Amino acid sequence: MGLMDQLNSVLQQYANNAGSGQAPAQVNQHFDQVAEVAPKNVVAEGLASAFRSSNTPEFGHMLGSLFSQSNGDQKAGILNQLVAAVGPGMLSQLLGGGGGGLASLLSGGSQLTSAQAQQVSPEVVQQLAAHAEKSDPSIIDRASSFYAEHPALVKTLGGAALTIAMAKMAEKTKA
Repeated sequence: MGLMDQLNSVLQQYANNAGSGQAPAQVNQHFDQVAEVAPKNVVAEGLASAFRSSNTPEFGHMLGSLFSQSNGDQKAGILNQLVAAVGPGMLSQLLGGGGGGLASLLSGGSQLTSAQAQQVSPEVVQQLAAHAEKSDPSIIDRASSFYAEHPALVKTLGGAALTIAMAKMAEKTKA
């Protein structure tokens, strides 16, 4: 049995159990196997499904969780995407004087650095992500593409999110 046949066999388990709400015991291992070889756009679509699912926490909450587990460069990368989705005017209004100084960090209109991103709390990211989703729903797709490049972080979302992502990846590989 070739590698693709093995992966298809793994993914088939998720396609068959997509609506069960139960994560298979080996979901982390299976996600590693699939994310390593699947095209990043397929992984991203799986993540987007998990972010949009009514069976997982809200997008802002999940992004805040991923942010808390991210390194400085990853934090800066996702923050810059969120800020672009919200826009600088809304950012100031949204965060007011608070936000861990995020508004003041961006006052020059430049991209956040890794060091600056380390100063931002996951709670601020959660708030920013929730607002970004309302003003620009495509932020979910951009965040999914970003985190598809960092599958080890994605595993911190837990079994339910991974199961939903794997079910979507199974659907995409069948098509």
